[in-house]
Amino acid sequence: MVAYRAGGGRVAKNAIHRPVTPEDIKALRKELGCTARDLATTLGIEQKEVLAWEAGDLFPTKRFVDQMQTLRQKGPSAVLKSAKGKAVAPTDRISDPAFWAVVKKLLLHPALFDQVAKLAETYGDEKK
Repeated sequence: MVAYRAGGGRVAKNAIHRPVTPEDIKALRKELGCTARDLATTLGIEQKEVLAWEAGDLFPTKRFVDQMQTLRQKGPSAVLKSAKGKAVAPTDRISDPAFWAVVKKLLLHPALFDQVAKLAETYGDEKK
């Protein structure tokens, strides 16, 4: 699950927490000049999640709030644009900077690589 229901999230002790509002998500998309689909693709989630955030039905977890803050700092060029009406192919993720950040960590940390390799054994080669 990539979101938590209103009132159901946890905040670390002594953390300053300002919930991201639906208006914040809409403003970010406007600032970045992207669609809900583009934002979802860039974050590696489904469009319906972003739409639920904007409707106030779900709220992004800290992980996605942090990713959106990074996108804001990097600007519109950091958003993966998808062709209208076409699904994004899994191979399109190769152009995602987050993908390469993960690859770098896998190269730098052998123990992480071993854990990911073990986890990958439980997944098939086809997307479900």
